[in-house]
Amino acid sequence: MNATLDRIIRHPLKAIGREELIRTILTRGQWLPMDRVWAVAHERSKLEQGWAPKANFLRGVTEPNLMAATCIWDESHARLQLAHPEAGEISICPNTASDTSVLLDWLSRIWPEELPRPTGLYRAADSHLTDAPDPWISINSLASNNSISQMAGHNLSIHRWRGNLWIAGLAPWEEKGWVGKEIRVGETALQVHCEITRCKATMANPDTGRRDVDTLGALQALGHQEFGVFAEVIHGGKIATGDTVEVAT
Repeated sequence: MNATLDRIIRHPLKAIGREELIRTILTRGQWLPMDRVWAVAHERSKLEQGWAPKANFLRGVTEPNLMAATCIWDESHARLQLAHPEAGEISICPNTASDTSVLLDWLSRIWPEELPRPTGLYRAADSHLTDAPDPWISINSLASNNSISQMAGHNLSIHRWRGNLWIAGLAPWEEKGWVGKEIRVGETALQVHCEITRCKATMANPDTGRRDVDTLGALQALGHQEFGVFAEVIHGGKIATGDTVEVAT
């Protein structure tokens, strides 16, 4: 295997925006830094203090137009810049009530009126708002994306899958055999726990926010509905694009 880390991607605001990184630091038993730290609650949300199921938040599976958002997290000023081809651009401090109002106004330009109304930002205590409560990082293969693109007859953007780490140099679907194994990325080691079952959010084009490809049908034609794997950091350290990726022996 001659694999390398091709992309590092985080999503500070769950389901809304994505940002590519050149490098970051992973910590044992922790999520990718600043990934899915906040989420937008709606009027039917049932929230307490900690992690909450994804149905409590705005999601691309409910409104695919969210998938077209991009973002930049400005750590020095604690501000999140969001951009969308229809809603335009805003810059907010997620921890302030006044800027939450700015975000809700921005979302009103793309969130349908017939869906539960967005009500505010939520941040869990001692957790990130990933789809599972575990401190997992999603790992995906460029070769597998190319394979499903050929099956679907479309050049699929990797951003449909909203993954964290993207690996180049694998055989298509090779990562499916990583479950239960340890992999090394740069200075770090991760334990692969399970495959990721996918939903209709992946049908949306992340450039247009419109559903245009039956990704689930393409996966099911292969006999499954999984793409990518979840892994947990068991040895922290620096990672950067171009780092070697290998299965521990």
